[in-house]
Amino acid sequence: MTEQKQTAERTIDAPARNIFEILSNPERHPEIDGSGMVRSDFKTDRISGTGQVFTMNQFWDKMGGEYKTDNYVVGFDENKLLAWKTAPEGQEPPGWEWVWELESLGSDETRVSVTYDWSAVTDKEVLKQVQFPAVSKESLEDTLNRLAAAVA
Repeated sequence: MTEQKQTAERTIDAPARNIFEILSNPERHPEIDGSGMVRSDFKTDRISGTGQVFTMNQFWDKMGGEYKTDNYVVGFDENKLLAWKTAPEGQEPPGWEWVWELESLGSDETRVSVTYDWSAVTDKEVLKQVQFPAVSKESLEDTLNRLAAAVA
């Protein structure tokens, strides 16, 4: 695969602020995760700006089952953008990131895209272990569908 990122997009019948309210609350991430990896939040406050780190409890066979991730917030524009780089707990991010973009289409409609980008991963061991993409485009689309249901 030559492409090193995947994006899914859909229009959701809700104001951007309502969608952002869910995305910026890590407690809600298991509810919207279409990959099935995100299990629960690990005592994180609401995301309110770049530089924050939130930790999630996860499960994936390729990581040996249960594990934690530290998620470094690298993009924040309230009701428009939320992005973070993910790393195994206690480690520096190896190069993949999640980018959520919201475009208001009116008072009750928002175009939402989620991008899973692993183009900055250069460590050959990480590339061998993870075998990108670790999350399918279908899982990203399911995440958007779950987000739409959560905000309805």
